[in-house]
Amino acid sequence: MKTDLFDFELPEDRIALHPVSPRDAARMLVVRPGANSEFTDGAVRDLPALLNPGDCLVFNDTRVIPAALSGVRVRGGAVARIDCNLHKRIDDHRWRAFARPAKRLDIGERISFGTTNPACLMGALDAVVEAKDGGEVTLAFEMTGPVLDSAIAAAGAMPLPPYIAARRPAASEDESSYQTVYAKRGGAVAAPTAGLHFTDDLLANLKDRELRTAFVTLHVGAGTFLPVKVDDTAEHRMHAEWGSISPETAATLNETRASGGRIVAVGTTSLRLLESAAADDGNIPNWSGDTDIFITPGYRFKAVDALMTNFHLPRSTLFMLVSAFSGRQRMLAAYAHAISNGYRFYSYGDSSLLFRSDPG
Repeated sequence: MKTDLFDFELPEDRIALHPVSPRDAARMLVVRPGANSEFTDGAVRDLPALLNPGDCLVFNDTRVIPAALSGVRVRGGAVARIDCNLHKRIDDHRWRAFARPAKRLDIGERISFGTTNPACLMGALDAVVEAKDGGEVTLAFEMTGPVLDSAIAAAGAMPLPPYIAARRPAASEDESSYQTVYAKRGGAVAAPTAGLHFTDDLLANLKDRELRTAFVTLHVGAGTFLPVKVDDTAEHRMHAEWGSISPETAATLNETRASGGRIVAVGTTSLRLLESAAADDGNIPNWSGDTDIFITPGYRFKAVDALMTNFHLPRSTLFMLVSAFSGRQRMLAAYAHAISNGYRFYSYGDSSLLFRSDPG
């Protein structure tokens, strides 16, 4: 499909630079199937009343790590400042990362993170550029395992999305605001942003409504922010992300389906993991591995019945995904409604609740 089919005009003042407080006070646009169905304007805290007892919400419990690293590369007498965003762990001491400016790096060169002063590199977090592909590099760190994780936590900063980081500096409150209240397993370099709207009170209200909850893990990579630069979606390459579904979660989801309940993915990350693992008949096994699934219109959904998600970038893989889920024209109309009615977009923005347009 042509990428420009997924383009739309978004005024800059619709891009949220800060979250609302409390989290569940964010607005939520409800999009039901059918071209003639009205859009419903509500709030995230309305979610329990919009679902049925026995439905199951699936949350991504990944935890964002401070993956934005700044440091220096020294080449003879020449010093260059280098910024890297880690986006995928390879093993206990190597990460893939997006580097800026990558043109200042050669394979085999060393970057000292945690300092921008070349005269004071003692105790810095050092890595060697092991491979390079355009703006992406493979970094081999001198530390390994938990020691490396602690060093990254000490030297790194919360990796705010580029459309926020370009317009304001990171603040201390981002350390909590850009993390879900149920984050558990460290490894993501971007937040599963639909989950940022949940509070402990809202989770308790879901339980009171007899709604099930289940947790999966998908370590979100910074590739989620990469624009689609090709003219045809068939030529776009997705970055792989690691995820897992436990036997307990798989059993809960299959029991939900068997009893007539709906599976509600909280975020596109949960949806992509469930659809990667699901069999053609919709059965969901316990699963672990990398996924680079790219969902565009024409995809037949196997597991997910409803999707809670924020508002996404024009021409992005995520807007293509929601167009596949609820119909391209329907989502273009929904986004036009959101823009004209003052909804806030992107990671710190408002939410939507989409019900699948096809019969399954």
